[in-house]
Amino acid sequence: MTIVSMLVNIGGQEYRDGELALAEIEEVVARLGDGVSTSGPAPGDFVAACEAADTGEGVAVLTVSRRMSSCYEAAHLAAQLLEGEREVAVVDTGAAAGSEGLVVLAASRAAQEGRSLRDVVAAAKRAARKARLVATLPSLEHLARGGRVPGAAAWGAKWLGLHPLFEFEDGKARPLRPARSARLAYGHILEAFYRDLARERSTPGPLAVHVAALHAVDEAVARDLLAQVSARTELATAFIGSFSPVMVVHTGPGLVGLAWWLERDHPCP
Repeated sequence: MTIVSMLVNIGGQEYRDGELALAEIEEVVARLGDGVSTSGPAPGDFVAACEAADTGEGVAVLTVSRRMSSCYEAAHLAAQLLEGEREVAVVDTGAAAGSEGLVVLAASRAAQEGRSLRDVVAAAKRAARKARLVATLPSLEHLARGGRVPGAAAWGAKWLGLHPLFEFEDGKARPLRPARSARLAYGHILEAFYRDLARERSTPGPLAVHVAALHAVDEAVARDLLAQVSARTELATAFIGSFSPVMVVHTGPGLVGLAWWLERDHPCP
């Protein structure tokens, strides 16, 4: 598994996402109003990653939603450049953050089981269709600024003193009914998860529950959400994911959420 990092520019200095320490992430937060910018990797970055990762059986490249980033286009161009040399399958996961992470883990499990590239891609697409992410933020201002939610939703929540919630769906953030406090917002996130879980459990058969708790410089709340879920539900996958600088630039600080994928136990098609 190889990560092709996005880039963040702070004060004219460019960094690869994931290279910055916590103190530098906090600097990003402090300087969000000073024109901190981000950019996607170049096609050459994907070419190098594919060449390094391929052991002769091909490479699956899983990108963040193409509606949010240029990553898919860059990866697709890289696949064209490598055509004839090696097999590269590019998949737009339609996801981001923890939900994309769950898709990547599904593909990785299929690869570790020795499945073909075609089956690895099928496993990723199957997870991508079902993965869900619900989160809350102190403000939707940063998402609205980047065109990821309607500006009216961001300003309405701000002036009414409400705590916004959103769901990442079909490659973009969709505002949900806001809550009157952060505590109630966390409760709504858990309710959404338990509703999905109850619906899936109403159908007989094995069910694997995969959950990621997400945060942008607020790990304690994410850890508590995951603890509440794991206390009531056996989890096949459970991890806490901290937002990276590139992600914080687009959401602002204070995000907390859950991503989940409820997997029916059947082999890859």
